[in-house]
Amino acid sequence: MQNKQGSVFDSQVLGHPSALFVLFFTEMWERFSFYGMRVLLVLFLTAGLLSDNPGWEWPRENALALIGTYGSLLYLTPLVGGYIADKFTGYRMAVVIGCVVMTLGHAAMAVETKGFFYLGLALLVIGTGFFKPNITSMISTMYKGKNEKKDGAYTIFYMGVNAGAFFGMMLCGYLGENFGWSWGFGLAGIFMMLGCLQFWLAKPIFGNIGAPPSELRMLQAEDVADEIPDIAGGPVVVNEATDKRNPFKLLDYVLIVVSAVGGLLYLFNDPLEKIEKINLLPFTVGNLSGTSFVVLLALVSFLILLISRIARYSAITRDRIIAVCFCGLFTVFFFMAFEQSLGSMTIFADSYTNRELEGSAAMIFKIIDALLTTVPLIIVSWVLLKLFGQTFKRISVSNIILGITFIGIWALVLFRLFNKFSEPGNTIDASWFAILNSFFIISLAPLFSKWWESKYNPSAGMKYGFGLILLGIGFGILAYGAWEIPQGAMTAKVSMIFLILAYLFHTMGELCLSPLGLSYVSKLVPPRMIGFMFGVWYLAIAVGQKSAGAMGGMIDKISNEYSIGTFFLIFTVVPMGMGLIAILLSPVMKKLMHGIR
Repeated sequence: MQNKQGSVFDSQVLGHPSALFVLFFTEMWERFSFYGMRVLLVLFLTAGLLSDNPGWEWPRENALALIGTYGSLLYLTPLVGGYIADKFTGYRMAVVIGCVVMTLGHAAMAVETKGFFYLGLALLVIGTGFFKPNITSMISTMYKGKNEKKDGAYTIFYMGVNAGAFFGMMLCGYLGENFGWSWGFGLAGIFMMLGCLQFWLAKPIFGNIGAPPSELRMLQAEDVADEIPDIAGGPVVVNEATDKRNPFKLLDYVLIVVSAVGGLLYLFNDPLEKIEKINLLPFTVGNLSGTSFVVLLALVSFLILLISRIARYSAITRDRIIAVCFCGLFTVFFFMAFEQSLGSMTIFADSYTNRELEGSAAMIFKIIDALLTTVPLIIVSWVLLKLFGQTFKRISVSNIILGITFIGIWALVLFRLFNKFSEPGNTIDASWFAILNSFFIISLAPLFSKWWESKYNPSAGMKYGFGLILLGIGFGILAYGAWEIPQGAMTAKVSMIFLILAYLFHTMGELCLSPLGLSYVSKLVPPRMIGFMFGVWYLAIAVGQKSAGAMGGMIDKISNEYSIGTFFLIFTVVPMGMGLIAILLSPVMKKLMHGIR
């Protein structure tokens, strides 16, 4: 089979292949559905049974325990989905499978019964496992041998991620909070389905990119080791370090199974025990509960596995892997705090923030809100028209489906704005604040990109330090704003400026860390250990996600014993402390990297 990659570049939009923008819009609708559903999750679960928009009135601890497990699993299943695509389905079919499964998941959640709700979450986790690693792998394949254009391609793709998150949280959040949760969950599913159709019908534009492995055997003889796809959405360079083979031993496999089974048992047992009163680990070992024993066993097994494998490499490689482990540790603490955005911070927006505006303040906000909504949509619609001009004859049905999605988005945006302007005052939806992260990323990313490209580009340790400290400052602002809320209060009316500033600093912290992650894994780790260390990296993010749910679930307990200001103060002190440690360790990490930047 002849490689058709070159022909993909024959049709271009803004200097990049039209196929990139098909992936841009596919990712946009997937992120629309993902974030649109997730921003509603904690609000729906904790809403009162007798409120105007009744939810399930779960305790906040239970809701966040489930959300933590859900978020954690989202970073584990892509390891399996990427493997299946590599071995059997190919990237393109894996993306379609992921879309279909996620569409069914959203549909199940719209039913709003407990059985369908759990089924929906399970399908979303499985679907994300197929979708997440493979759509970015298609970009990596598309730009193979064209590294000079890859940074720009991922930047464009990243804008699709944030555009989808922005409109998903805004529109699903609006419908869910104002018309019923099923409307928000259902809207997420509709756009996921349309995004799937648009992608599937556009397959002629991709040539053999993402085709099943059986169709690519002729291409596998070429150099396939010049890059590793970054399943987080960024360019990756393979480390050229050479080491003797380090095959997995029987003990390694045993440790992998013990740590994986133990971790999964904890992930499922935590929400089951809190919500359903079902304990999968009903035993004790000495003074340890079954849960504590299993977590400790899994952690010790994993550390033995990691240390034993690191010890088998040469000194330079060993040092570089240790540097990656430091980065992984800081990543756990970052996500533990950052992922409060769709947990405790959404609860704070809903229950503790003054979201009522009157008079001129209401009108100013409506105008700002209208500009925030329509200007990005106009820009993305312009890109859509550019794509139509290049591809309509070749993938006309796909373009028609894509056009229908945008007609729907414009109709919903105008409907929302009309209703907002018709109100004499203005009540800001609690889910609205979550869109600030995407807005600030789009606004600030060019500035940070210029910083990283300048001679003042900090080292990895410094970037982690800055990111964690900025994150802590954001929570410090929240703690200051919430300090006067009485002990044990379940509602309050704190100015929204504190929440807005918190999101601003959190986004700046995220942008400090966004150049890192898997790019450092691929640069610092020997090729034969890349897969294992990718797993370790996603495990670090998964631990951060679950820790976020566990820590966020303590909001009521800490508020009752101390205050909600104290709750957010914890998220101020811990990230800032870890940030200072990262800065102090920066010279050590730089030395461990042995010249890799």
